[in-house]
This record gives sequence, structure tokens and C-alpha cells, in this order.
Amino acid sequence: MQPMTERKFSEIPIQEVKNYWNARPCNLRHSPQPQGSQEYFDDIEKRKFFVEPHLVDFAQFPSVAGKKVLEIGCGLGTTTINFARAGAQKVTAVDLSDKSLELAQKRAQIYGFSDKIELFNANAEELSRHLPVEQYDLIFSFGVIHHTPHPEKVLQELHKFLTPSGQLKIMVYYRYSWKVFWILMKYGKFQFWKLYPLVASYSEAQTGCPITHIYSKKEAKQLLEDNGFHVTDMKVDHIFPYRIHDYVKYQYVKVWYFRWMPRLLFRFLEKKFGWHLCISAEKK
Repeated sequence: MQPMTERKFSEIPIQEVKNYWNARPCNLRHSPQPQGSQEYFDDIEKRKFFVEPHLVDFAQFPSVAGKKVLEIGCGLGTTTINFARAGAQKVTAVDLSDKSLELAQKRAQIYGFSDKIELFNANAEELSRHLPVEQYDLIFSFGVIHHTPHPEKVLQELHKFLTPSGQLKIMVYYRYSWKVFWILMKYGKFQFWKLYPLVASYSEAQTGCPITHIYSKKEAKQLLEDNGFHVTDMKVDHIFPYRIHDYVKYQYVKVWYFRWMPRLLFRFLEKKFGWHLCISAEKK
């Protein structure tokens, strides 16, 4: 059996990706409250922004007031709700997982944003087949397009939906990160030739993700440049410091080597070897 290379991700059917995320939508277990309740959604938001505070800085929610926002891969709708709450004129959100969209729809109803948020169940690689083509001021996608067989097709579709002066903000996973090193060390025993299937399998809370592309800064920039965008900013961030067996019990206990690390040193490492490559771009 040949080791999987990143190119072989393109051969995996999108249905496998959909089945994976339907089985356990992202952040589904981030609250012990009754699923679908306001308390449940409040917990999910609090936990997500606590663990990933850079997401708030990257999204810049107040900047969307009066603007049209398109979100690719909305999941349970955490950032979707915050764009609406910040005064966006309209928020259109898309996700491959219909199970995620069921909860996102319920969330919009609970918070009173059903009239402002429009949800679509769609494969982003074929976005214009599912979504009326109109222009958006911001297209936002956080941790999504690296899970699709052909990320370049997603970008080609997004190009159709962005205004000439609009902004594209995406997060993809960073190749030279602590997370990749940790996966390779813990699960791969430093078998570098198994890098891609290992990263895919252990990239998310639920193991077995079919596809996870990882990018260097150069590769990510090339991907966007080749598909009609000009990169205006690129930052690395986020190392998950907590012990998993405590975290799943909603306790935040850091791994010993992070526990005693000075905050400034930890932030330095996050900005050098973080898991998230946050990219801002505009149309060429």
C-alpha cells in the first residue's frame, strides 16, 4: 500500500467529508447544557472564544456593520450570529453538513436573527450552483476549505461573490506548527512519510477526518494568487495548551510544559508555530 500524499485528497468523494461532519458537527460537545437551548449556544460561544481568542481579532465583527457577509463553513453558527449581532446588513452562511445547519438555524431563531441570516446546505466547490451569485463585502471562512478535496475550486467560486473592494478572510492549517509536530511525534513516531494521513486523522476533536490540507505561508499565498486573489496580510496563531482529558470535562488545565511557561514566551511560540494561518486577501 502506497503512503497517502496530499494530492490524493483530491480523489476522496465530498460525501465522505459530509458524512464525517454530520456524525459530529464542529464544537457540538462544547457544552453540557441541553442541545439546542440558549444556554447551550451561550456555552459554545464562550468556550470557543476563550480557547481561540484570536478568532475575534481576525473576524473584526464591528467592521461589518451595514455590510453583506458570506460565511463558508458556518458550523453551528457562532461567528454567523456575531456578524449579525454586529449589525451586518445581511449574513449568508453555507455549510456542507445539514446537521450543523439544523442547529445553526435554531440558533438564529433563538437570538432573533432569522430575518437577517440566510442558510444554505452546499458544497463550496460548487457554490454558484446552490447560491444566487451576488456581491459581498466580506467573505469569511475559518478552518474550512482545507477539509475539501479541491480548495482551489472553492477560491475560484468565492472570487465570483466578492465585491471589487471587498475582503476575503480565511483560516487554513499551518504546516510548520506545533500541532503538526505533536501529531507526528505522538501518533506517527516520527514516520514523516505518513504525515498527510496522520494530520488528517488527528486534526480535529473526532479522529478520522478524511481530508486535511496543511500549508506553508508560501503555499497558501500561491494558492490564493493562482485563483484571483492578492494576499494583504498573513498571521500564524493558536497553540492548544490544555490537557485533553480535563478539557472534555470542561476543565482548563494546561499541559505541564505550557503551565509554567511565561505568557510572553507562549505568545511568541503561537505566533511562530501556531496551528492557524489567518489570511486576509482582496481581488487582484
